[in-house]
Amino acid sequence: MIDIGPFVGQIFVLILLLVLAIFVVVVVFRSIRIIPQANSGIVERLGRYHKTLSPGLNVLVPFIDRVLPLLDMREQVVSFPPQPVITEDNLVVSIDTVVYFQVTDARAATYEISNYLGAVEQLTTTTLRNVVGGLNLEEALTSRDEINSKLRVVLDEATGKWGIRVSRVELKAIDPPASIQDSMEKQMRAERDRRAAILTAEGTKQSAILQAEGARQAEILRAEGEKQGQILRAEGEAEAIQTVFNAIHAGDPDEKLLAYQYLQTLPKISESPSSKLWIIPSELTEALKTVSNAFGPKPPQNPTE
Repeated sequence: MIDIGPFVGQIFVLILLLVLAIFVVVVVFRSIRIIPQANSGIVERLGRYHKTLSPGLNVLVPFIDRVLPLLDMREQVVSFPPQPVITEDNLVVSIDTVVYFQVTDARAATYEISNYLGAVEQLTTTTLRNVVGGLNLEEALTSRDEINSKLRVVLDEATGKWGIRVSRVELKAIDPPASIQDSMEKQMRAERDRRAAILTAEGTKQSAILQAEGARQAEILRAEGEKQGQILRAEGEAEAIQTVFNAIHAGDPDEKLLAYQYLQTLPKISESPSSKLWIIPSELTEALKTVSNAFGPKPPQNPTE
């Protein structure tokens, strides 16, 4: 008969070693914890807060230390569903809100509030109703930056003790009731029509002003041209008269020549349609006598001479 006692002992030793190896592996596995970048972990030792794990390799006491779910330390963007808000003029508007926040203290975010995301949502809704409730619809639509600033200040102050920093709050949409939207569209169309009419009237006015200014400048230039023409003609006539006068005095004409020039000038004077009355100078009659004496029969001479 074969004695199996030694084999049983060896098998027991192998099982014991295998269990011991598994235990060591489990202990080593639970003693080491790798935290990813931009995350933090809370370690509780025997049920109490012990420390906050930073990104990288961390060593724990197995079976004594317990790591809570990791917290994301990056900035988070949360869009909350539309919330009905009553304005100061008793109109219900629907407002979509987007909140940008970041966990800055993992311990406070874990122990100071049970659900910080839900708390931020509720606080945002309450603060939004308080801020918008003091504004009428027109102010709410045109004061988004002011509303965003007030919401951010209130939320950042309230969430500071939770280890959360609110960096930005944005109103994504403000939707008034359908009846109000229709009235606003009509008002906007009327305003656009009014501005178009004003611009058209201004354009017509400017066009008339420019045309009048152009006509005035043309009249001024035309008058200046006529003035300069008359001046030049007068200067030319004056120079001509002066030249004729100088020539006459230089030639020293006798009475016969002057009478002949008077006779040559009379037909030209009569050609003018405005010549109703002729004024004949006394010099002309004297000249005519001289011409008649020159070309008429000579008187008889005295025989005694």
